[in-house]
Amino acid sequence: MDKGYIAPSVRKAFEILRAISLSRNGLGISEIARKLAMAKSSVHGITSTLEELGAIRRDPLTKKFVTGPTLLELGRLAYSQIDLADVARPVMEELMENTEESVFLGVLNGQHITILDIVESRKELKITSPRGTTIPIFAGATGKVILASMEENKALNIIRTRGLPRYTENTITDPEKYVQEIRAARQKGYAIDDEEYIMGVRAVAAPIEGMGLMISTIYVVGFKASMDEDKMQGLIAETKKAATLIGNKLKGQ
Repeated sequence: MDKGYIAPSVRKAFEILRAISLSRNGLGISEIARKLAMAKSSVHGITSTLEELGAIRRDPLTKKFVTGPTLLELGRLAYSQIDLADVARPVMEELMENTEESVFLGVLNGQHITILDIVESRKELKITSPRGTTIPIFAGATGKVILASMEENKALNIIRTRGLPRYTENTITDPEKYVQEIRAARQKGYAIDDEEYIMGVRAVAAPIEGMGLMISTIYVVGFKASMDEDKMQGLIAETKKAATLIGNKLKGQ
């Protein structure tokens, strides 16, 4: 497929959204059609879909379209991600220095986790991954913390409908046991991964509060050979401390 191709309907939808967003008092179907040189029938179909999705809403008095809650929320979340990365970066750098392991920042993206930022370990052998990479929602410690940050019914529904995949021989695939891990993560404020996602790799993750609807986590990942039990206990304390610090900064504390 040509990467430069944009479906006409998608382009029209964005043009309509942009026009409505730039208008002070909203726009009616005739105004949109005239402004964008589109057929009224096309405008009507697209605005109906956008309205159903909550991207726009019709003012009950003027009958004109204005931006809706979904569009506003998406914009807020986009800015939140930028703010989160900026706020978290110095804390992540300090955490890397204290632990000597790679530090990741992850956010829930649909039913996956997106790596928003990474501070790589200075070690020659280290765990790394490009920014923007997505990992499964059940990926080790990260997945446990992300699911623990949701309403339990939602997390249970994801487990029930998707099932628990096996990544390694240590992966927890028993739903009852996995739910216990999620509840423990919610209670303790952290989760660990002992070769459950990648053999030879351990991790500690903690949730970041203060992001509203955007669920996020900071996590430290390294090779098991360099992460014995004593070091894991230190990682837990350092990772929780970093998550709290980021959360407080986001709240302006």
